Amino acid sequence: MKLHIIETGKFKLDGGSMFGVVPKSLWKRLNEPDENNMCTWSMRCLLIEDGERKILIDTGLGDKQDLKFRSHFYPHGDDSLVKSLGNSGFGFEDITDVFLTHLHFDHVGGAVSKDTNGNLIPTFPNATYWSNEKHWEWALTPNPREKASFLKENIVPLQDHNVLKFIDVEDGVKFTDSISIDFVYGHTEAMMVPYIKLDNGKTLVYTADLLPSHCHIGMPYVMGYDIRPLSTLKEKERLYEKAVDTNHMIFFEHDKDIACAELVRNERGRVVLGEEVKL
Repeated sequence: MKLHIIETGKFKLDGGSMFGVVPKSLWKRLNEPDENNMCTWSMRCLLIEDGERKILIDTGLGDKQDLKFRSHFYPHGDDSLVKSLGNSGFGFEDITDVFLTHLHFDHVGGAVSKDTNGNLIPTFPNATYWSNEKHWEWALTPNPREKASFLKENIVPLQDHNVLKFIDVEDGVKFTDSISIDFVYGHTEAMMVPYIKLDNGKTLVYTADLLPSHCHIGMPYVMGYDIRPLSTLKEKERLYEKAVDTNHMIFFEHDKDIACAELVRNERGRVVLGEEVKL
């Protein structure tokens, strides 16, 4: 197995929304906001070479949205999905599987592109796209709180082009021999969290928006976007029970500085950031 970090660029989100009930006087020490209270975040994906399969986890924002949409989120930086894949030696046609942790626009936007005629098509022509039926139905008929995060143009073309398959919703279900999945419900309905067993015996947890950055390690640091914040607290506790002292490493999808790190307990027993890990 070989891993490639795929940086698709950075964007900005409101600091208050990203940190929920935590006061700005505390969270601004972790991620300094600009004059509009916006904080910078990464959209970091992971490419896994697993035998003959090339599995891409999430796809970032993409580039098909109009200027009005993009103006709300300030996408910036030199990184992009196509550039980062190219730097790892791959093109869109090489990807065999696209694993979508959930269908919010900053995770699935790159899954669909426009062709030269403006038609919406799957970005990866030879890939099977993976979601789960419970989350898919949730995204197609969104509640008012999440409606702006689920964009039909990011997901419906996958079904229209018959490239979509569903994973059974069962904690610990196997995706491959090396990848198992837990399902969490705090951030959104049935978000998928892959646990990736590495050749060295350690496990890498792609936490998606359960733990979007190291800034969110503290228990009260739960995003205002989460539909069930109390469930997120329980799910973080469950993650920490698995991750601390059990050779688990955390992959941060949105951390602007740190891609992967260990978690440890400090002298007071609180879970904190450990050593940064290079993949």
